[in-house]
Amino acid sequence: MSVLTVKNLSHGFGDRAIFNDVSFRLLKGEHIGLIGANGEGKSTFMNIITGKLEPDEGKVEWSKKVRVGYLDQHTVLAKGMTIRDVLKSAFQYLFDMETEMNQIYEKMGEATPEELEQLLEDVGTIQDLLTNNDFYIIDSKAEEVARGLGLDDVGLERDVQDLSGGQRTKVLLAKLLLEKPDILLLDEPTNYLDEQHIEWLKRYLQEYENAFILISHDIPFLNSVINLIYHMENQELNRYVGDYDNFLQVYEVKKQQLESAYKKQQQEIADLKDFVARNKARVSTRNMAMSRQKKLDKMDIIELAQEKPKPEFNFRDARTSGKLIFQTSDLVIGYDEPLSKPLNLRMERGQKIALVGANGIGKTTLLKSILGEIKTISGAVERGEYQHIGYFEQEIKTANYNTCIEEVWSEFPGFNQAEVRAALAKCGLTTKHIESKIEVLSGGEKAKVRLCKLINNETNILVLDEPTNHLDVDAKDELKRALKAYKGSILIICHEPEFYHDVVTDVWNCETWTTKVF
Repeated sequence: MSVLTVKNLSHGFGDRAIFNDVSFRLLKGEHIGLIGANGEGKSTFMNIITGKLEPDEGKVEWSKKVRVGYLDQHTVLAKGMTIRDVLKSAFQYLFDMETEMNQIYEKMGEATPEELEQLLEDVGTIQDLLTNNDFYIIDSKAEEVARGLGLDDVGLERDVQDLSGGQRTKVLLAKLLLEKPDILLLDEPTNYLDEQHIEWLKRYLQEYENAFILISHDIPFLNSVINLIYHMENQELNRYVGDYDNFLQVYEVKKQQLESAYKKQQQEIADLKDFVARNKARVSTRNMAMSRQKKLDKMDIIELAQEKPKPEFNFRDARTSGKLIFQTSDLVIGYDEPLSKPLNLRMERGQKIALVGANGIGKTTLLKSILGEIKTISGAVERGEYQHIGYFEQEIKTANYNTCIEEVWSEFPGFNQAEVRAALAKCGLTTKHIESKIEVLSGGEKAKVRLCKLINNETNILVLDEPTNHLDVDAKDELKRALKAYKGSILIICHEPEFYHDVVTDVWNCETWTTKVF
């Protein structure tokens, strides 16, 4: 049975087309991976099917009474609400049902025998729905999911405004899972989740009975939970049965077949045009030339998709730094309260270190404390000499209305426009992206603009906070290659072991020094 039907969908922004005549059907119980390069329109597609965005053309039809749950990275959580309040709001529709049931009980006093029979039947239906949807064990269900995603460590009475990016994602995800919708729409749910909770979500989705559509660039995670791939490319949406690895094989074969058919057709067109040109003027062969011309006019021309620019990240090396990168003496990090025990850490030139551990324990706070961006609670940080640091922040929350060109030019005023455009193109951005405002770009495209600024500055130390979030597969592979080739020192926070294992020399598990209880 079809849960969602999309017919002849077309949409674009300005002169940039995203979809052209796309159709799609989601069947009950299908577990779909929605994939494609940054900027191909995956999040736009989610916004259209959830009604947040009106398409230029086409129809989106949900089957009746279907409950949709959408993990949107940009949902606003109201100040003053605790985590527990947000989780319990997942059951609002059940509280509404309870109110309706109580209103029916009130009507029963004045009802005729016939009306009473109908009212009793309505009450029975609502009562069954409340029981089947765990209404009477709401608190224990909320605590069970909160435990699975590590929210009990944060504290369910904590105000949602005080949460880190990762903790916020966990709250939204927990609320969504508690709603038990008929279809889950998940836009990069593993961003900001740590390894342990990605594992929990993986098991949850493997056992999930209802349908879901998942956008993710984390291929091992994607492969473990989906059974269908929808690939978004060049304004089209194509369906492939199986996981991502299977899609790659079939996609490659299709691409080769199309290229072969294209070459064959181009040869045929050249031959026909040549024949027409040589024979149309001669009386004896004019008819043959005209019939060849008709064949040319009727021909369905095969077009090859334009090759997307592949990103190239080559970090520019500054002069060698001193031997000491940093050393801490009884450093205690935190804001209002300590997040760590006294830390005595040392990093030397040439080390490439991954900081790992659950969200909210202070990994980003440690980076900012070492860089001197925030005050420490106590202790000291000593930094070495001749340091040229490149810092990639986890996420920049302020809106940016510069175009990509203006953004890079403001950092490198010595570049001419051609150099700015070339620098952005090397990071995998097309001309249309380069001329767009940063605010309208996808998360992955914004990250590529920030990487563009990073690689064009001379550095000998890279400090990277979750650099793989939002990046597509090609960009992630290229970033990994560039970091392996980098001659300087690296301090990186990352939740994807398959990304950092080949890059780093050391892994520091921050859970061993946090004051948070696990």
